[in-house]
Amino acid sequence: MNNREKSIGSLALKSAPRRIIIPAADQDHARPLRVAAYARVSSDSSDQLHSYAAQTAYFAKLINSDPNWTFVDVYADKGITGTSTEKREDFQRMMEDCRSGKIDRILVKSISRFARNTKESLAAVRELKSLDISVYFEEQNIDTAQATGETLTAVFSALAQKESEAISERMRHSYQMRMQRGAFSTHCAPYGYRLVENRLEVIEEEAVIIRQIFDRYLSGISMEDIAKEITALGIPTKQNTPFWQVRSIQYILRNEKYVGDSLLGKTYTTLTLPHRKIENKGERVQYFIEGSHPPIVSRTVFDKAQQLLSRKSAVIPPRAAPHPLSRKIVCGHCGAFCKRKKTRGTAYWICQTHNKNSGSCPTMQIPETEITEAFLRIYFTLKHHGDQVLTRLIQDLQAAKNGKLLWSEDIVELNKQIADIACQERLLAQLKQQAVVDPDIFIFQSNQLAEQRREARLKKSRILRSEDDQTVQRTQELLDILEDGPDLLMTFDEALFSELVETITIQDNSTIRFRLINRLELPEHIERKK
Repeated sequence: MNNREKSIGSLALKSAPRRIIIPAADQDHARPLRVAAYARVSSDSSDQLHSYAAQTAYFAKLINSDPNWTFVDVYADKGITGTSTEKREDFQRMMEDCRSGKIDRILVKSISRFARNTKESLAAVRELKSLDISVYFEEQNIDTAQATGETLTAVFSALAQKESEAISERMRHSYQMRMQRGAFSTHCAPYGYRLVENRLEVIEEEAVIIRQIFDRYLSGISMEDIAKEITALGIPTKQNTPFWQVRSIQYILRNEKYVGDSLLGKTYTTLTLPHRKIENKGERVQYFIEGSHPPIVSRTVFDKAQQLLSRKSAVIPPRAAPHPLSRKIVCGHCGAFCKRKKTRGTAYWICQTHNKNSGSCPTMQIPETEITEAFLRIYFTLKHHGDQVLTRLIQDLQAAKNGKLLWSEDIVELNKQIADIACQERLLAQLKQQAVVDPDIFIFQSNQLAEQRREARLKKSRILRSEDDQTVQRTQELLDILEDGPDLLMTFDEALFSELVETITIQDNSTIRFRLINRLELPEHIERKK
């Protein structure tokens, strides 16, 4: 029987089943590749800003010119150092968009524009590769989609890092030589001075405050009280904040600048990236220049202040480890923190206002055992009955957040701005195609619109992040802690208390409220033992 006979009639049913292979869809043709670009310039000078605009325009044109690509965005940071990615807002925004699945490919001019820190560069490339996102570096012709891309990236990132380290080393050597010559004073003038051509000049209005601080301290006034006095006068600090702190007063009293001298090399910068400033405790050479600038206080006053500081620091006993309830218990009547005190061997927590003057606050002292036993009851309730309530709370919070964001006026307005910018960009492109607009004007307007779009998207991203008050995440953390915790607590557990409770409020003399880490508040009745 020939093959033709086998293919017809009932015999055909007994032959092998027919197989049809359906090939996988070519993803490159299934949808266009979503492409973005990252650009960075390292200073705020006018020529660098031109480079910033040029890079933005270049990448936008390059991506839009490829029919198989869809333009996502040009992420660009201006005047930001490349040695650490933490300071680059648009770089972080790009990484967030990558994690959200909005980008397939990223274009970068060169590795040094991406990062000068090998560790951070490779960490970013590896994360992007795990998300199936490739990075292409134009100058080095490196594509991380290829097998050798990451190896080459490591090599070129190392070169870029060496370049950054060489620049830092030259600057460090320059500072060192200037300190040796006594020509280097400071980068930042302390309170009471202004910096004029690398020379410190006295600001007399602020110098009056400096002299007052020294005089008050030498007359026996504590640094805490001096800080309160200056704050009460309404005089802002160097950072323009209204409140003076004890550490600010201490810094002034110990600063040799106020007697006209300069100690150079108080801190030094680490050689490894990212660079960090560290207090110099003898690891590096220091230089002391006497009479480097006009003094604010006399040497006699300054020396007396140093002697008094030394005597007081010598008698300060070492601090004991803080109690787990310290700074946790608040008086619900006056808002003051409660302090721990012992009477006849029994520990109590008492409102500081009531402790100073019982007529000022009606909140009575509470035995510590009442508070810890109340926590044991709260823990048991949460462990055995809290799962359903907390899970429902997470669902309600997420629903409320989504509804709030949907109708947020700020988000609606920003979406409208982004849509308007997109319309203007399309109109500008049409005018260019019709040769109605001059090419130079087109580039200028395109750059302006791109910058406006970037700012609007960045603002939208910030609002979305700020709307998330971490309550959902903290509630989930609370559930995880409870799941891992024991079924029953027989004694007070400091670690579990710190993980679960944010504050305790003494509502009245028979009720306290536990505020958990997710801001949920639970009241607990206490019975005072006589």
